[in-house]
Amino acid sequence: MYKVLIIDSNQRWRDKLHAMIEWSQIGFSLESSIVNTEEAGAIFRMQQFSLVIISMNEHTNGLNLCDQIRRHSRIPIILIGGSNDFQLARRALGYHVSDYLPDPVAPDELITSLQTIRRELDQASGKGQSLLYPISDEKPQAVDNIIDKVKEYVEDALHQNITLKEISNVLHYNCSYLGQKFKDHEKMTFNEYLLQQRMEKAKTLLENTDMKVYEIANKVGYSEMDWFYKKFKSYTGRSANQYRKATTKLYLLNCQ
Repeated sequence: MYKVLIIDSNQRWRDKLHAMIEWSQIGFSLESSIVNTEEAGAIFRMQQFSLVIISMNEHTNGLNLCDQIRRHSRIPIILIGGSNDFQLARRALGYHVSDYLPDPVAPDELITSLQTIRRELDQASGKGQSLLYPISDEKPQAVDNIIDKVKEYVEDALHQNITLKEISNVLHYNCSYLGQKFKDHEKMTFNEYLLQQRMEKAKTLLENTDMKVYEIANKVGYSEMDWFYKKFKSYTGRSANQYRKATTKLYLLNCQ
C-alpha cells in the first residue's frame, strides 16, 4: 500500500474524499488528514508518504503548499477541488503536479489519476528508484543534476524504446517542463539529443567492432532496419556500410 497524505481544512470534504472510492483496492491507504497547511511540514518529518492530495478550495494556500513541498521533494501531488481556471491549472503545472481535478470531482476521474500514479510508483520500484519522497532540510535539486539523471537514463536504456514521458514519470517531473529545461540546458531538444546519442554509439560500433549492421541497430534502439538506415544516412551523409568502409580505410592509412 502506498501511503497518502490529505491536506484540507474542511472535515466534511475530507470525509467525502475518504468515502468517494475504495482506496485500498487501488493500492493506496489514507494515513493522515491535515487540518491546516502549517502542520504539513511536521507531519512529513514524522512520517513518509508516496502521494499528497491537496484541496484547492483555498487556491492560494494550495499553490503555496505546492511551492513549499517542491523546495524539498518530488513526491507526486494531486490538486483536487476548486474552480476550473486555466491560469490556475497553468500555475499548478509549474510545480510539476501529477494531476489537477477541479470541482465537481467524479470518482472515476480520481480513480484514473490514482491508477496512473500507482503505475509510476510501481515502475519506479521496479527500476530500483526510491518510492518515498520526504521533505527534508536539503536544498532542491539543481537543474543540471536533473539533466544529468536524464542523460544517465538514456545511456542505460539506449537499446530500448525511450520517451521523455517515461523519464518524466520516473523522475516525477511534468513532461513539458522537463523538456523545456532540457532544451535550455543542452541547446537541443530531448529527441535531438536521443538521436545524437544513438547515432554516435552506432558510429563507434561500426568503427571498432565486427558486429553486423542489424545487431548495431538493435544495440542503439532500432528494431526496424529501414528506419535505422534512414536516420543514420541523414545524420552522417553515408549509409552504415559506406561509413564502415570509409573509417576502416582511414584506419589502415593511418597505420601505414
